[in-house]
Amino acid sequence: MAMFVLVVDTSIMNVSISAVVEDIGTTVSGVQGAIALEALVSAAFILIGGKVGDLIGRKRAYVIGLLCYATGALAMTLAQSLVPIILFWAVIGGLGASLLLPSMQSLIHGNFEGKAQTRVYAMVGASAAIAAAVGPLIGGVITTFLSWRVSFLLEAVIIAVVLAGIRLVHDVPYTGPRHIDLVGSVLSVLGMGGVVIGILVWQEGGEAVGILIAVGLVGLGSLAYWLVRRKRQGKPTLIDPALFASKLFRLGITGQLLQQIALGGTMIVLPIYLQMVLGYNALLAGLSIAPLSLSMFVVAMLVGRRAGGRRPANLILWGFVLLTVGLGILIPIVPRADSGWWLLGPLIVAGTGLGLLVSQLNNYTLSPISNERVSEAAGVNSAAGSFGLSFGLAFAGAIMLAVLSLTFTSMANSSAVLPADEKAQVAQVLEEDAEIMSNVQLDELLVEQPEAIADEIVRINTEARPIALQVALFIPLIAALLGLLNGFRMRRQPDPKPNDAAEGMLLG
Repeated sequence: MAMFVLVVDTSIMNVSISAVVEDIGTTVSGVQGAIALEALVSAAFILIGGKVGDLIGRKRAYVIGLLCYATGALAMTLAQSLVPIILFWAVIGGLGASLLLPSMQSLIHGNFEGKAQTRVYAMVGASAAIAAAVGPLIGGVITTFLSWRVSFLLEAVIIAVVLAGIRLVHDVPYTGPRHIDLVGSVLSVLGMGGVVIGILVWQEGGEAVGILIAVGLVGLGSLAYWLVRRKRQGKPTLIDPALFASKLFRLGITGQLLQQIALGGTMIVLPIYLQMVLGYNALLAGLSIAPLSLSMFVVAMLVGRRAGGRRPANLILWGFVLLTVGLGILIPIVPRADSGWWLLGPLIVAGTGLGLLVSQLNNYTLSPISNERVSEAAGVNSAAGSFGLSFGLAFAGAIMLAVLSLTFTSMANSSAVLPADEKAQVAQVLEEDAEIMSNVQLDELLVEQPEAIADEIVRINTEARPIALQVALFIPLIAALLGLLNGFRMRRQPDPKPNDAAEGMLLG
């Protein structure tokens, strides 16, 4: 139940963007930034969260994580502005996820053995897969017929049920070293945080973007240097750099990162397209995105059970091939589509590719790791995935809004219909307001304008947004192409040997 809430949360937010924007009077970029920030906080602190659970107790960390998530969900039901969404849902909720995932994994590992442990891991993994598949539909139905706030209230109710039965969960004591790598922890947060926050600040038109991104890159480089140095000195490290000695692990982590960038970019661009361009409500947006999530779920389940003697590297390669083809087909469709039906075929193709990747990448990445270190490796794997997701959400959204701004300004300035003294004002209004509304809503806003000017503004809006969305889709497409190249490198390596401990590490 806890895993279901964890995964379904972001899906609900994605399909409810237009409803949230309208209800609290904010912007698409603001809500999109909050979604990216939540994934970033989870990524930046997940390695630290695992160590915190070791020190304070896994069950206590699990409860604190649930309470943080419940706080974020309740804040969403009461929020009247973007500030509490960022503070409570994105930051506190993200911290909750960083505590919840490692502690959940440790509690399962310590409470069950053998086949029972494998079954429990499978149940939790299935819960995550089902949540990813039905999340857009659940969010769409509840948001359309009730309110987006009800969706988050129901999340809090589920967490309350989990906490009510917490006595059934037995704690698992930690017997390893209790030293903390504080410098490594700070560098990991600065590294991942600087890059993504720099992109979000750029998206909002803020300053010091270059400095923030530079701080992030320097932080990541310094983290690598620090970990190697500490390892040579025989001192505790945030993560063991020796994990990366395995080429299979490095290739797997790279594939995980690229898959999540592609997924994050796609899952932020498509809901905005469906709601802001086609004017869909949350239900129709959820139904239109469902072919992607449902095909991903079905293929992951089928291939995970019936991969047979097929090489994992071949399945991963084909996953990136199908993902690339599906996204490539979407780009020329965007300016021509007048309904979500146009997206059905490409989304099924892309979802099939993602299903192949989901079924293979985790085990491929963790199989070369020894049983004693697989938990630490799984944390690195989860951090890479969460960072990729947050980067994809932030970068694709930022590119879309930047291109939208430039296109609005260019088209307004070159218009032969708009009066010269109104061009700058029209461009500014389109940048600030049109991104959150369909042409139907824009027509209502322009009802008092002369017909020629109103028609010209709607034309600019109609032509500019598909261009921005097409450019934004190149972000997940480029990630898929890089994943394809990484897949060819995987094929040249020997197949990883099955690892029973790795089989269970599918959380997050």
